[in-house]
Amino acid sequence: MDKLAAATAAFAVAVVLLAQPATSQSSRPASPAAPKAQNKLAQETRHRLVLQVNTNDPAAMNLALNNAANADQYYSDLGQPIEIEVVTFGPGLHMLREDTSPVKDRIKSMAESRPSVTFKACGNTQENMAKAENKKIPLVSQATVVKSGVVRVMELQEQGWSYLRP
Repeated sequence: MDKLAAATAAFAVAVVLLAQPATSQSSRPASPAAPKAQNKLAQETRHRLVLQVNTNDPAAMNLALNNAANADQYYSDLGQPIEIEVVTFGPGLHMLREDTSPVKDRIKSMAESRPSVTFKACGNTQENMAKAENKKIPLVSQATVVKSGVVRVMELQEQGWSYLRP
């Protein structure tokens, strides 16, 4: 019986000890340096967004530009850097075509006011359009040609970029 009483008492003590909240680092008040460290971390965080445009729809093109401007403004207001690439391919290449873009004035303005936003044009699409139209396909000066728009989007996602198709 003495062994049973001792075991019961030990069990009761263990239950009481386990029921008490454990002290941990998170329950201690933060040091005055903690907010500065968190702010520095926030400033070092680089946000990266790739926007895909693959349709010849002015509403979709304007939505992509709105998304880019909104994301850029949001993180700029927080003092955090952001990189945004608008990648066009297929019928979406019209967004960056000098001769057919319904948004070329917005692209010019955005490129001047928001250097974090860049524009990529699919070289494969440009070549195919040139063959189909039997002429050179001119692009807005803000566009940079990549070999494949699809591959560009895929590679950016593999590097951890956030993906959005408006």
